Amino acid sequence: MRGHSVILRILVCAAIFCAAGSLSCRRKAPEPTEVNKPQPGPAEVGGQTVRPDVNVVEPNVPVETGPNSVAVTVNGVNITEGEVDRLINMQLAGAPNRSPEFIEQYKKILKPQTLEMMIVGLLLDEKVKEASIVVTEEEANNRLKEVASLQKPALSLEDFKKKMEEYGQNFNEVKGQVRKGLSYQKLLETQPGGKISATGDDANNFYTENRKRFETPEQVRASHILIKPDPNVPDPNQAKAKALAKIQGLLEQVKAGADFAQLAKTNSACPSATRGGDLDFFPRGQMEPSFEKVAFATDVNQVSGIVETPYGYHIIKVTDRKAASVTPFEQVKDQIINQLKQGKLNEFAQQYVQSLRASAKIVYPPGKEPKSERPPFPTSPERK
Repeated sequence: MRGHSVILRILVCAAIFCAAGSLSCRRKAPEPTEVNKPQPGPAEVGGQTVRPDVNVVEPNVPVETGPNSVAVTVNGVNITEGEVDRLINMQLAGAPNRSPEFIEQYKKILKPQTLEMMIVGLLLDEKVKEASIVVTEEEANNRLKEVASLQKPALSLEDFKKKMEEYGQNFNEVKGQVRKGLSYQKLLETQPGGKISATGDDANNFYTENRKRFETPEQVRASHILIKPDPNVPDPNQAKAKALAKIQGLLEQVKAGADFAQLAKTNSACPSATRGGDLDFFPRGQMEPSFEKVAFATDVNQVSGIVETPYGYHIIKVTDRKAASVTPFEQVKDQIINQLKQGKLNEFAQQYVQSLRASAKIVYPPGKEPKSERPPFPTSPERK
């Protein structure tokens, strides 16, 4: 299980465009008395005529604060500061040990993105209601089962529920957000151009044009023992001499049959010492050139001589090797098709949401107008 980050991704993004809470059920706000006139020249997106956002213009009015104050009004419906804070706090639930200063600074970064997500969610909720779209309990459970099955190791729905509860998340609330996301997917499918498809030929073309993505270079798996010169020794040359003498002694022990992993655990200055020096598989280009050259030149189950790098002195043991390979097309065909469909869906979704947003009446209270360009529309959580 990848832990809290996975839970948060479901909460924040799994609804694809969703906002927290039942925004569509709130009472209408009073109509503003002054609004900017729409800019001339309406555009067409997806066959719909759209117009730009409109904002209240009331200069020199004090900015309202507090959880019940209005952050933005969308088609006459208020989104409050308290509701925005609630969703931000859900996103920050994975950083409980951060300093208050960090939390406050990060909230400022998250707020425009979160507010945008809530605006979009409200607009989509309106359209879902108009289209009488329903997502069943079974459909929501099936999506959650799909997410649970992707964990490492794979989890059952019941185990996934327990994990969410361990992290302080309400399972029914998560399911509600997932159901909302599925309703948005269904809504998109009802739109002209919303039926997204990709064929085997499309996948084959992508595979051919992006062949390097499916190539795996030669890799070796190695363990090592690292001895660093003692920085507390005033004479650097003396420190290096002592480090060299120590690793020479360790190399003699290895040659005499001592357990390499145990020597690494008790002597190595690398964090990999806790794993017996294991560095796992790595391709060329990831390690120091002198280390890499020796590692790739050493046979499996063989131990190198002493290797010097800027980190110190090493003994390397190669434990496995993988030849360069190319993943066959048939093995990745379905994955490519899904990725192509997801890319097309994301592009269509952004166009659709832009059309909804442009034709909506979005009013910011005085002093709360966006100070910069609107944040990018959030993409699907299932893209990694």
